[in-house]
Amino acid sequence: MSNPLQGPEFHLNPYPAYAQLRSSAPVQKVPTGHGRYSYLITGYAEARAAFTDSRLSKNTARFFADKPSERNLHPAVSQTMLATDPPHHARLRRLVTQAFTRGTVDRLRPYIQQVSTGLVDTFLPDGRADLVEDLAVPLPVTVICHMLGVPEADRPAVRQWSNDLFAAGQPARIDAASHALAEFMTDLVETKRRSPDGSLLTDLIAARDGRDALDESELVSLAVLLLVAGHETTTNFIGNAALALLQHPESLAQLREDPELLGTALDELLRFDSPVGIATFRYTTEPLTLGGTDIPSGVPVLIAPGAANRDPAHFPDPDQLDLDRTAKDHLAFGHGIHRCLGAPLARAEAEIALDTLLTRCGRLRLAVPAEDLQWRRTRLMRGLESLPVVFQPVQPGGRPCQYTPGAGLNSSRTPPRAELLQPRHNHSDVS
Repeated sequence: MSNPLQGPEFHLNPYPAYAQLRSSAPVQKVPTGHGRYSYLITGYAEARAAFTDSRLSKNTARFFADKPSERNLHPAVSQTMLATDPPHHARLRRLVTQAFTRGTVDRLRPYIQQVSTGLVDTFLPDGRADLVEDLAVPLPVTVICHMLGVPEADRPAVRQWSNDLFAAGQPARIDAASHALAEFMTDLVETKRRSPDGSLLTDLIAARDGRDALDESELVSLAVLLLVAGHETTTNFIGNAALALLQHPESLAQLREDPELLGTALDELLRFDSPVGIATFRYTTEPLTLGGTDIPSGVPVLIAPGAANRDPAHFPDPDQLDLDRTAKDHLAFGHGIHRCLGAPLARAEAEIALDTLLTRCGRLRLAVPAEDLQWRRTRLMRGLESLPVVFQPVQPGGRPCQYTPGAGLNSSRTPPRAELLQPRHNHSDVS
């Protein structure tokens, strides 16, 4: 049997495959290549339960300890907080959670707006843009680098290393990037320790919970995790949400007429096309039964938020984008103790980016047929390689700019923050 989570059709649109699998069973054994298999969870109730089941471990070091491997991932990448279980996970999360409270994110909103406005202003005169390369990529990269205190001159290299970590089928490139990024972060931690600057990294160095503090390896690992997780998912979130609105003009018009709706509409946009198709690695520590399926001990379990969020048993007419739907219980950010730490930041970035687009870009539409769009070849992430659009520029205050339809379609220009906008060829395939 072939791997149902691979192939051009799946990467283009995984939802028919998810629906077919779920109709057979909400939990089932699937081949994942090279004679290996995993148990895939596509049902909403089963996925939600699995996210909080203590019999599913994320301790990858323990799972792979007795398995031969030619890989050379740096421990700062292979043994992050995402790959830990309680009580170690609770300790790490407690020390870092304070950096991602809603209050902290609210204080960042003016900066996020400033970056968003600057990026849109750069491509606005052209009447065209690639919303992935020109907005969805540079916005979260810029924000998380700002938070961590990454010097601007180092950001192109940092982004390239981060992208290389998701280079599917290129283990040597992935391993090399893990060491380069870890070494950079090790040096940056030492710099912040000598010269505190009020950045998130400085805060993590000083973080205390009673007598507890992060040691050097934990600091570096958390910095790497925050950097990578702080932009990959948000980039996909912004791109997928923008595409969903472009393909549903009635919903786009609804948001233009009622901008206050955007905050709650984010939940439906996350449900409709989740930026994470399949959650990060888990495995069973003892036999269990889920969704009527018996799962043995010691096997990988793949929880698919992308599938669960389209389960008709929980979300009626799941393939329909409905901004009036109450979808706050979606699983796009996970659930339970491993729920995405940066969810408030990701929501703020997506809300501000989309609001800026809707405010400044009139008559926004795709510049190419939807079937010509290229998707990242990955089962973990669900995201576009590019999203070309055309629009009528609007000045602040709602006045249309001088504009000729089609103008700028063949123009050459310098991309915004060009040092951050290298081509995306990071085709991830992380299990």
